[in-house]
Amino acid sequence: MTTIELQQKPIERGFWIQLRRLPRAWIGAALVLMVVLAAIFAPVFSPADPLQQFRDGLSPTGTPLPPDARFPLGSDNLGRDILSRMLYGARVSLTVSIVANVTAAILGTFLGLWAGYYSGKSDWLIMRFVDVLLAFPAILLALGIGAVWEKSFTTVVAILTIVTFPALVRLVRSQVLSVRERVFVESARALGATDWYIIFHHILPHTITVTVVWATLSFANTILVEAALSFLGVGIQLPAPSWGNMINEGQSRYRIAPWMIIVPSVAILITTLGFNLLGDAVRDALDPRTSQRQ
Repeated sequence: MTTIELQQKPIERGFWIQLRRLPRAWIGAALVLMVVLAAIFAPVFSPADPLQQFRDGLSPTGTPLPPDARFPLGSDNLGRDILSRMLYGARVSLTVSIVANVTAAILGTFLGLWAGYYSGKSDWLIMRFVDVLLAFPAILLALGIGAVWEKSFTTVVAILTIVTFPALVRLVRSQVLSVRERVFVESARALGATDWYIIFHHILPHTITVTVVWATLSFANTILVEAALSFLGVGIQLPAPSWGNMINEGQSRYRIAPWMIIVPSVAILITTLGFNLLGDAVRDALDPRTSQRQ
């Protein structure tokens, strides 16, 4: 067993101990678990197909129906069940967020490791590219890309990845610049270890916590950006259910059918709150200064 593995075992045990002591970790995990289960078991919990338009889903005057026994969260302007669309919309938001965050985490960690370990021209090129991306507000950059590319699920994932990974590159790079000067890295280099061995066996284990905390906190942001893109018409396209396009459909009917906006808005609020609480708890559990204060 290597020295790094021996050091990481008590760190991992301390992390779980600290995480269990934080009440917001339990609250965040409960909210996230609730949303995840709702997305996984959407076909079980949904009263109807999210795309089905019911003839009795509208009032005699053609307005959406309020919540009742038939439609627990009301119906929309086309007579579709809001509860079913909200549950299937959770699938869209979580799937997009997971795929985009995993892709951004891999890309951002790799570029951060490369830029931090190999200084010089490659570092300059990577960081100037990152600076260009960070110069634009995330939502404006996402809208600009979405307006040019074909509107599809893959495009939304690509957009979220592009607007998300630059911040991680900076974080990982700064961590690598510190770790690469430590004694154990110099010792491995003096013993003839290759650059890739040093990066993956000595530097990456000391920077992976940055990626974990970033990814946990980034989930909430990607869900918000995806909802904003769908609301503005450059994200998930109708009739596929998405919390963003559900709010878009309800904005012109907020007086006669406020539930069309309230339901997806509350779903976004619960999801982002859960991920923010959980991410904040993970950050504190991984911070040695937290355990010293406690």
